[in-house]
Amino acid sequence: MAKPQRTPNVQQMLAQVQKMQQDMQAAQEQLKSQTVEASAGGGAVTVKVSGELEVLEVKIDPAAVDPDDAEILAEMVLAAVNDALRSARELAEQAMGSATSGIDLGGLGLPGL
Repeated sequence: MAKPQRTPNVQQMLAQVQKMQQDMQAAQEQLKSQTVEASAGGGAVTVKVSGELEVLEVKIDPAAVDPDDAEILAEMVLAAVNDALRSARELAEQAMGSATSGIDLGGLGLPGL
């Protein structure tokens, strides 16, 4: 026996979509003011990244600067930047996830909703 298809409440869905848009805009604004920080080489290199995935600051401990081995310093900078970017993406995913939680678009009859 086929399950009766429920009729979507268009006004309710539009209200949910509008709320989701407002929540996403608020989350994006909040991300602008948030930063994450990561380090490598035991703190020899520290990187700050904004919630908008912009590298804001790179700090290098002078003791980490060895003119004979610039490659290690470059690897530490790369590791710290990638770790900070990964953390900033996770921050953005959490913010956007909370903005879209609780939205029920099941009435659209789309698979998976």
